[in-house]
Amino acid sequence: MSVIVSPSMLSCDFANVQRDVEMINRSEADWFHIDIMDGVFVPNISFGLPVLKAMKKYATKPMDVHLMIVEPDKYVADFKEAGADLLTVHYEACPHLHRSIQLIKSHDMQAGVALNPHTNPELLRSVIRDLDLVLIMSVNPGFGGQKFIDQAVEKVAELKKMIVETGSSAKIEIDGGVNLETGRRLVDAGADALVAGSFVFKSEDPEKTIAALKQL
Repeated sequence: MSVIVSPSMLSCDFANVQRDVEMINRSEADWFHIDIMDGVFVPNISFGLPVLKAMKKYATKPMDVHLMIVEPDKYVADFKEAGADLLTVHYEACPHLHRSIQLIKSHDMQAGVALNPHTNPELLRSVIRDLDLVLIMSVNPGFGGQKFIDQAVEKVAELKKMIVETGSSAKIEIDGGVNLETGRRLVDAGADALVAGSFVFKSEDPEKTIAALKQL
């Protein structure tokens, strides 16, 4: 199975969001990656619910929504209503992680958990069979265009081993500094899905760049 490509809309042209959504629709991309930041959990503010709703009107592919916010449980129902298909919360923001995962699933969405660069994948062992996705941050969350953190490749390999050992069906997604070189290393280590923002939207031909990522 080819790698899943989820272009990060954080890097799209905000003045031409509909145009960029339609480009992703035409492309070989599998998902739309939507980063929601609250300026508290991470030092930046990004999209809110109205922007997600606006994108959903034109999107023909699943909405892969990544919540970089405190107290995400409060907003799970709202994100379902706004169009999220897969909802990822941060391990570091969820003191009752199992409850958060079950809440997401109760709203008929796939459930993901994201790990910051310093967080050990082993901490997910007790819930790994409940998850549809684990998102490894390969940069510190909050801003696009950062340098790839090499240790992410080892984390992917560790996580893949745990998934196999436990019989989990969780996919491994990577976000941050993904390009053809880092993407190849990540896929070789066991990654199933790649989030790419600047690499796609700042390229001369975004559709061609997405097609190249699909071939990894």
